[in-house]
Amino acid sequence: MEGYIHQLESFGCADGPGSRFIIFFSGCAYRCKYCHNPDTWKMTDGKKYTTDQLITEALSCRAYWGKKGGITVSGGEPLLQIDFLTELFEKAKEKGINTCIDTAGGPFTKEGEWFKKFEKLMAVTDILLVDIKHIDEKEHVELTGQTRENVREMFEYLDKINKPIWIRHVLVPGITDNDEYLTKTRDFIRTLHNVQRVEILPYHGLGAAKYKEMGIDYVLKDTESPTKERVENARAILECEKYDGWKK
Repeated sequence: MEGYIHQLESFGCADGPGSRFIIFFSGCAYRCKYCHNPDTWKMTDGKKYTTDQLITEALSCRAYWGKKGGITVSGGEPLLQIDFLTELFEKAKEKGINTCIDTAGGPFTKEGEWFKKFEKLMAVTDILLVDIKHIDEKEHVELTGQTRENVREMFEYLDKINKPIWIRHVLVPGITDNDEYLTKTRDFIRTLHNVQRVEILPYHGLGAAKYKEMGIDYVLKDTESPTKERVENARAILECEKYDGWKK
């Protein structure tokens, strides 16, 4: 099976447990205002790879993974290519490779054939890194162009099957850097039992040059990164230090 891949990274240490071989999938239906990879939006802009080619590339880096490392698929949004992703992870598990998905959950649905495919994918997935784009539905639509109701359902399903997750939340001044929204986010996280880590990712505008090259207006071009104090404030509200199960 072939899939569209934006790029490969042989060594990543911030995208799951241990050191990781990272596969960036092409294609994303979200249009997050702070996205720093707009060049991943269009799936067919990626390069075609077979699952065997990717496994071979990954195994060439295995010596650097240690006991906890493995493959992380990111994007774009890898769940848009769920059949290809499932075949990739099935072959990875045959090789004893730890598997991780970095997702915003946009394609998730509990209806029809897609959900059956997701259940099959979860059988060969060890951990997920899941974004909480925004806790408020209206603000989520404004930020991403998409609803968050199906994402909430995905969180609940992953909790039900006790699939380990790391939660990530981008802190953007004027959008998510708001104590009321952060408190609601914390309260939602407290309802889950499968959370191993909670991370605050400070907003940065390093992707602005890509927007200019692609002729796309970057609406956050005048937005500054959050201060160290606001980052620490968000970490305190979201109780980031509480979730240390990933270290075990």
